[in-house]
Parts: sequence; structure tokens; C-alpha cells
Amino acid sequence: MEEMEGTEVNRIARFSSCRGVAFEINPNRINPFAIGSPPKQERLGTWLWLPWTRTNSIKIHHANATSPTRSRPSSHFCDIEIDADDDDDDNVVEVEFLDEVQGIDKPEYANGIKVQKLLSKTDPPRNNNTSRLSIILLDQGFTVYKKLFLLCLTLNLVALALSVAGHFQYGKKKATLFSIGNILALTLCRSEAALRVVFWFAVKTIGRPCVPLRIKTAATSFLQSVGGIHSGCGISSIAWLVYSLVLTLENKDETSPEIIGVAFAILSLISLSSLAAFPLIRHLHHNIFERIHRFAGWTALVLLWLFIVLSVSYEPSTHTYDSTVSKLVKKQECWLTLAITLLIMIPWLTIRKVPVFVSAPSSHASIIKFEGGVQAGLLGRISPSPLSEWHAFGIISDGKKEHMMLAGAVGDFTKSLITTPPKHLWVRTMHFAGLPYLVNLYQRVLLVATGSGICVFLSFLLQPSKVDVCLIWVAKNIELNFGNEMKEMVTNYSKDKVIVHDTAICGRPNVAEMSVEGAIRWNTEVVIVTSNPEGSRNVLRACKKANIPAFGPIWDS
Repeated sequence: MEEMEGTEVNRIARFSSCRGVAFEINPNRINPFAIGSPPKQERLGTWLWLPWTRTNSIKIHHANATSPTRSRPSSHFCDIEIDADDDDDDNVVEVEFLDEVQGIDKPEYANGIKVQKLLSKTDPPRNNNTSRLSIILLDQGFTVYKKLFLLCLTLNLVALALSVAGHFQYGKKKATLFSIGNILALTLCRSEAALRVVFWFAVKTIGRPCVPLRIKTAATSFLQSVGGIHSGCGISSIAWLVYSLVLTLENKDETSPEIIGVAFAILSLISLSSLAAFPLIRHLHHNIFERIHRFAGWTALVLLWLFIVLSVSYEPSTHTYDSTVSKLVKKQECWLTLAITLLIMIPWLTIRKVPVFVSAPSSHASIIKFEGGVQAGLLGRISPSPLSEWHAFGIISDGKKEHMMLAGAVGDFTKSLITTPPKHLWVRTMHFAGLPYLVNLYQRVLLVATGSGICVFLSFLLQPSKVDVCLIWVAKNIELNFGNEMKEMVTNYSKDKVIVHDTAICGRPNVAEMSVEGAIRWNTEVVIVTSNPEGSRNVLRACKKANIPAFGPIWDS
């Protein structure tokens, strides 16, 4: 790297990247630190934009900074980690940054929407006492997820109250049916097969240029928040089942002890499953939650079939059982339970043990390769043992011969992929749709990723798509931690639509500000971010202030 020439503030600096490509800092540009050909739109602020210029001898950060910002310890796979190396002033090249946001004489617009407020240049204050769980549950406001949860719970409680008061006789007679109906609804909201169809239908119907942006963003908010319906219906099913049991105990002569016993067992298992899904328990003991939720749910489903058979075949007059298929098929409860059973079974019928090739570019991440191409935006689940634990990852694929997953080393399983790479893994061949798949709803999207969160977006860079995507990726030691293969996937994409910020070289950026500026520069319809809870929250807040639609991962999404 050549030294800066001249002594004036606007002197030109020339750098040489690790690939031997030279570039200049041009003081005559709107942003003196822009590298390459900037987009045509005017910039509303500045950041340091560097490709992979990884060297062992320099770092670049703010001239008035005494040391690079350190990130707090975290286990999240998308966290932005900053070097913990010593701050040797001899190894630091000081670059003077513009402290103020450049003034503008006329209002600026993003997608025809006036930008209401610009962010400060400095990083937002970090509260080290704020837990990740509080950010996820309390610090994201009254989200669509919470609205759907309260809506489902309120509707059920109103119907239940009317039934208790005697104003809703059908609910009083069919309390068990309402409980099973809620279980069917919550199963639908978590069925990967059903949601795959719903997401596909949404993209095909409203993912057209003629559909207003407001409708697309409303659909995105709803589809990524269906977990609220799942949770609300789960609690409601317990309430209806309790009511059904109370009514049954009031009329003991019309039922049998076996039916009551089975009903109590089902109530206990559903309650246990709901308790295990309580955010604090799920956050701190995820594997325990997963096993309880799965095995308690399966056991409850078997007992539900037993309960229906016993209830239908029981004769109160003779206190005997007379089970026939004709009686069973006439009951609504039977058909609802059958639908629940099929929805639960479908994903498990697609499980296969497949050969994999695992490589580790560093001790921080591993790359898992599989045969077969996969559509952009889909996610997949893998497991070392199908009955114990499943892990979901974004899928990287060019849509042709193979696909891969990027797994950050944050837990026992992901660390074991590096230390003892497996030759085979269990997979669900039915890939599922999530927020990344909804990128297909829009015409022009800004994708913002930190760390290994990039994996859910890379397929959009590799595959032909009707969506025009732009990318901001912030990570540490990109080439060192993620390998040359990942680097090439990004660098082969259009240079005018990619910003890569290596925190090992440039320090921690204000990702929220970068996202707002990027959305305005590229005139994108929406911003979609994948980061840790705090990072995602900051980006969403910044975009909301700028009146730019933005979406990121939510709790139980």
C-alpha cells in the first residue's frame, strides 16, 4: 500500500488491495471514500466502502478513534465481531471521515416516499445490560406477531365466555371440537408443506409489478408472523379443553373414567408443550424445548385418536364400547384430527440420510455441500440424529447441480462440523419457505446481512431472477473466516449493487445508517435484513424513521 501524498485535507490516497488492484480516494466525489463507480443517485451520508483488502499489517478506522469498537460476547451466528488485536498505532492508517451528514436543499425520496429523518454518523449507543431476549420480546414494539396472537386469543376467549354464559350453545356442545380446531390451526401455521404452498401462492398472485407496494408489505408482515396464530391457538386449545373437561365432570354419568383419564393426559401434554415454548425456557434451553414440543405433541396426537375412538364408541346406557367405522367418519373431530396427523407426518416422510462434503475455511464457520440445485430463498433443515435435534440454515445454490449451507460455529453441533466433519447427515428433502423467499414478491430489494447471515441471500446473486437485488454485507475477516469461495460469489455479482464492509479492516459500521442510505441510493422498494436481534432492530427502526419498508427476523418467525 502506498502512503498518502500531500499534506492538505483533500489529498488523494491510493491503496492497493490484496489482489493487486489499485484504487484511489477521490476528493472530488460526493463521497471521497467511495470505491469504484457509485450509483447515480446522490448520497445522503458517508461510510468507508472497501472490497476484501485483507492484509496483516493495516487497519482503517476513524481518525479520532483511539481503538476499534469491540463487540460484546454473543453466540448468535449473525453477530458482527470486531478484532480483539492490540491497537498498535504503527499499524493504523488514519483516514479522515466527514463528521456531518451532507446537507441537501430539497427533500429526498425513496420509492416516492419522503425521507423524514437522517441518522447520525456515529454508532447507536449500546446497552450492555440489555439481554437478547428482552430485545426480541420487549424492544420490538407491538408487532404484527403480537397482534395476531392477541387476535386469536381474544376471539377464542370471547367465544368461550359466551359459551359459559349460555349465549353460544354450539360452543358449549362442541367444546372439544373447538379445542381440536385450534390445534389444527396451529399445526397449519407450522406445517412446512402448507406454508410452502401459501408462500408460493402469495408470490405468484401478488408478486406482480402492478400490485401496490402496500399490499406486498402487508402480506410480508402477515406471512412472517403466522407464529402469532400458532401461539394464540395453542393457549386457546388448552382453554377449550379445560372447559370441555369441566362440562364432562359435571355429567359423569354420560362418560367413562377412561375417557376422562385420556382427556386429562392430553391436557397435561399440551400444557407441558406450551410451557416448554415459553420464551425464557425456549431461549435458554432450546434443545429441551424442541424435544418436549415434539414428543409431547406426538404422544398427545396418539391420545387424541384414542379419545375420539372411545368417545364415539361409548354407550352411556350400557357403559360399554361399540366401535364402528361408520360412527367414526360421521364425527367432525375425526376429520380434523386426520388433517392434523397428515400435516405432521408429511415433513417426516421426506427425511433422508444423504452424503455431504463439509469444509471449514476457518474455525468460525463450515460449508456443507449437498447434491441438487435449490430455488433461491428456500431454507433447509439438517440433523445428526433425526429424533434428537434439527437445525435450520439458509441454502446457497445456483439452482443447478448442488447447494450448500454456511454454518457459523456457535453451538455443539455446528462446532462439531468443523472438528469432526461428517460424511452423511439427515436432511428433510422438503425445503421450507421463510422471509428470504418473500424477496420474490418485490421488484427491487436491498438485502442487508451481517456475519454468516449472508447465506440466506447468496442464491439471489447466483441465480437468474426477476428481482433486482442489491446487497450490503458486514462481517469480520471475510476472506479468512468464510473462504475464497464465498468471497467470489459476492465479487462476481454486479459491483454497482454490492457493498462489503470488513470489520477487521474498517471497524464496526453503523449498519442502520448504511441500510437507509443504500435503500435511497438504489431506490429499492424494501429492505430485508438478517442480523442479530439488536442489529436487526436498529436497521428496522432506522428504516421506519426514514419511511422505508423493512423486514427482519422476529421471535418465533
